[in-house]
Amino acid sequence: MKNVVVTGADGFIGSHLTEALLREGCSVTALAQYNSFNNWGWLEGIKHPGLKVVTGDVRDPNFCRTLVEGADTVFHLAALIAIPYSYVAPDSYVDTNVKGTLNICQAAKAAGTERLLVTSTSEVYGTARYVPIDEHHPKQPQSPYSATKIGADAIALSFHNAFGLNVTVVRPFNTYGPRQSARAIIPTIITQIASGIREIKVGDLTPTRDFNYVEDTCRGFIAIAKAKDTAGMEINIATQKEVSMEETLKTIARLMDADVRWVVDPERLRPAGSEVFRLLGSNKLITSLTDWRPQVSLEEGLRRTIDWICSEDNLKKYKPEIYNR
Repeated sequence: MKNVVVTGADGFIGSHLTEALLREGCSVTALAQYNSFNNWGWLEGIKHPGLKVVTGDVRDPNFCRTLVEGADTVFHLAALIAIPYSYVAPDSYVDTNVKGTLNICQAAKAAGTERLLVTSTSEVYGTARYVPIDEHHPKQPQSPYSATKIGADAIALSFHNAFGLNVTVVRPFNTYGPRQSARAIIPTIITQIASGIREIKVGDLTPTRDFNYVEDTCRGFIAIAKAKDTAGMEINIATQKEVSMEETLKTIARLMDADVRWVVDPERLRPAGSEVFRLLGSNKLITSLTDWRPQVSLEEGLRRTIDWICSEDNLKKYKPEIYNR
């Protein structure tokens, strides 16, 4: 990897991946979504001679063709990801997640891009039918968000089958860490406690998740990009460990030395048929193809996340009193 494009680079995982690629010595063209404020999201403040930030939108096919020209590797992370918002605005998820992925695949094909990695999500599996969930597990579209990601994955794989595009679908399980938005449970809990709230509003605490610290997720992306013979494959990034939402909340409260109670906020509950109750991923494939192994324990990752969120400059970026869809 020499000349790399990262879409969605202004977001949570994308900004961390951009920094990791710069440390690898790559020249990175980082896409931030166009806005009239010229705000680069989490790329703001990242200074590096190998970094070029451009603004645009993956929904525009002409822009995508220009974006990937000259890149040997493209990491496609741009997406709408909040599950609750997908219930009220599903059209926008189709436009960004499905059509945006189609545009990147078309652009990569036209440019002769050597390597394309398309980001998926463990949500495509739905509630586990068996564990650990491997890449052959059935797909279950339990939300409009997950349905669009299933569609995006299928588009990407079709370009491998039909046109020989060297594309790999990378499927991280639940990533957490610094910069994550408050739509996710871990920053939601931390920001409420850090703001002095003692009655923590939560959704369903019974589901389990396989949490990846963001640095481990980014190392997984890079390991897969360096691996040979992964064209046309779907590859999980998972710790192969699961923890319930309730256990996660209790761990955070203990690490923050907080005496809190929690209440279920009906607004935060998914529709009954949409909740994914169990996610425990298999990492057998990625560990057989690469030297990647999860390195950061959940407790250590939570400590780092708490420290980052609780700094004065970062905490003020959140609105803990408002439910963020």
